[in-house]
Amino acid sequence: MNTGKAVFSQLMDYLPMYKFRRCVKIYRGDYKVKNFLCPDQFLCMAFAQLTYRESLRDIETCLRAMQNKLYHMGIRGRVSRSTLADANEKRDWRIYADFAQILIHIARDLYSDEQFGVELKDTVYALDSTTLDLCLSLFPWANFRKTKGAIKLHTLLDLRGNIPTFIEITDGKVHDVNILDVLIPEPGSYYIMDHGYIDFCRLYLLHQYSAFFVVRAKTNLKFRVYVLIAIVKKRLNLGITLYTFLQIISVSVFEKEPILQIVTNSEYKIQYNHSCNQLNLFN
Repeated sequence: MNTGKAVFSQLMDYLPMYKFRRCVKIYRGDYKVKNFLCPDQFLCMAFAQLTYRESLRDIETCLRAMQNKLYHMGIRGRVSRSTLADANEKRDWRIYADFAQILIHIARDLYSDEQFGVELKDTVYALDSTTLDLCLSLFPWANFRKTKGAIKLHTLLDLRGNIPTFIEITDGKVHDVNILDVLIPEPGSYYIMDHGYIDFCRLYLLHQYSAFFVVRAKTNLKFRVYVLIAIVKKRLNLGITLYTFLQIISVSVFEKEPILQIVTNSEYKIQYNHSCNQLNLFN
């Protein structure tokens, strides 16, 4: 007796499968394939992620135990370890990379007005990496240490919905800060990073793209409120340099007037000195 769709099928109904088939067609993913097509591969791997399967054998055992339900889940091909392994090895990875970007675009539109505890209309990103340990005998290309293999997964999260918008997989030896060379900054956005990303030349590039950054300070870093001052300066649309704004704030911290009024009424003189030791990242 048919009592309705399985939860898995209901979830998959939200996928724009016509766009997935377009990606498959562009990269000829189903060329000379008769039985286990790209949609079957995608659904099997989606099932594996949703149900926390840990190996191809685990996927095969679980799906074969529910063989009579696979057709209604959308899986038409026969599921086996060898077939799934061949598909994962030979199918063009760009099919799924492009489809992931399509889903990310849909999700970001849905979460564009989501509140996340900070009153900002601009996009706020969190950048970090995770080291994934691998067996060096099985993955000899994943050089990390003499007796250990690893890769690094660098991820940029849109904090409205915690949606990954950028993912880069590198060798385990690649330092976190190097990913800033690959990242294309989005003007007007905020980037939150750990102290492993502190490199003033690379951070200055973010400023040149009209983006902002917040980094966790190292123990030997002498400034801690520069980013906050830069944010306030931008929010108030102040037509003065960051250095001048800091000087005004430093002598007005106990005033009870609005910051904009203090800056407007202050009689200041801009003095620019090339030999000044004042750190200037934003102007």
